[in-house]
Amino acid sequence: MQLNRDETDSNVMMNATFLSVFANRLTLCCVTLLALLAAAPSAWAQAVVVMVNGEPITTYDIEQRSKLVTLTTRKTAPRQEVIQQLIDDRLKIREAKKFGINMTPSEIDSSYAGMGQRMGMSPDQLSKVLMAQGIRPDTMKMRLHADTAWGALVRGRYKQSLMVGERDVRAASGNTTSPEQTENYEYQLRPVVIFVPRGSSPAVVEQHKKEAETIRARVQSCAEAITTFKSLRQASIRDTIVKTSADLPPNLRELLDKTPVGHMTPPEVTRQGIEMVALCDRKVTAADTPAKRAARDKLFAEKYEAKSKSYLDDLRKGAMIEYKQK
Repeated sequence: MQLNRDETDSNVMMNATFLSVFANRLTLCCVTLLALLAAAPSAWAQAVVVMVNGEPITTYDIEQRSKLVTLTTRKTAPRQEVIQQLIDDRLKIREAKKFGINMTPSEIDSSYAGMGQRMGMSPDQLSKVLMAQGIRPDTMKMRLHADTAWGALVRGRYKQSLMVGERDVRAASGNTTSPEQTENYEYQLRPVVIFVPRGSSPAVVEQHKKEAETIRARVQSCAEAITTFKSLRQASIRDTIVKTSADLPPNLRELLDKTPVGHMTPPEVTRQGIEMVALCDRKVTAADTPAKRAARDKLFAEKYEAKSKSYLDDLRKGAMIEYKQK
């Protein structure tokens, strides 16, 4: 009887151990499954809609691009139009890679940072804006990757045919007769900034502006400007930069044309502080006038768009595009 009782106790202990191990493994499986679901919240919704040369475009891709289009254009694009954009992006990237244009992650991040900078935001701030609208930053980076690689490819392969002739430029800009459009100057400039602490009161800013006006009235040459601003602790003068009329916005071009050589432009309050520009030299140049630059840019854009469209049309015809669902 004692032997039977010992065997029974042993069996009970073995069963308890087995159940404990089974329960632990079941719990681990559940935790793992939940983690996988959390890592891919849209996994179940990512049905493949279309295959482009073996690459899938999913419902999640379409949803993300739709949100991006709405954010950037303030319009809701038809679903098929969004799908076509995604197809084109994959064709562009694939074709660019074929010709050795492989953008690295750091290059894509640099383009992304550049976009943010143009909008007055850091990359993190841009990401937060996108995510607030339910858009993953990678969705924007994918679009930038395709556009940047494609632009480099088209301009590189068709450089000769995209060149704009002088005769075409003259014909396109010949109807402009105003002096500011037909005359072109080269300017040698030394930008200056007098730093004003952020958060300063309007009275403090105005005081710094008056000080800048006093210095401006005293400076009669670039040499004087360099000596003066290098001696000031709260000011900085940059190295000489060269710009032509076509490089400058009309308001700054007009201001520089009215400023005597060796003098400075009126002080302007900016985010940096009080800024002025010392005009070191101004001379007539044979470079494009503003009118010619505008005409050249317009003609190039027209040629580029036409070549890009025909190139992409050919890629679509030769691609293997298979719709899995509408």
